[in-house]
Amino acid sequence: MSEHHNEHTHITPFKTHLLILGALIVLTIVTVAITWTNLGVWNTTAAMVIAGLKGTLVLFYFMHLKFDQKIYRVMVLLVLAVFAAVLILTFFDYLNR
Repeated sequence: MSEHHNEHTHITPFKTHLLILGALIVLTIVTVAITWTNLGVWNTTAAMVIAGLKGTLVLFYFMHLKFDQKIYRVMVLLVLAVFAAVLILTFFDYLNR
């Protein structure tokens, strides 16, 4: 039996991987810089937003979600929506203490 894959292959240029790596490094530096500044209750929020951006970059480029079928994107978005709801509820609790 031969397996027939109806998938197209994609080749991501090396330059794209370097740009994403550079963006991840810059975002990491920004995250560390945020810990040195006093933003009050917004320190945690800023760090979580930056972590979300970094996670999105990893998902789309290094885990190839950008080139995969749309159903996988929908599933990831559903999981992220539930995660966002939990984070929002957690932040409301954190801000009201």
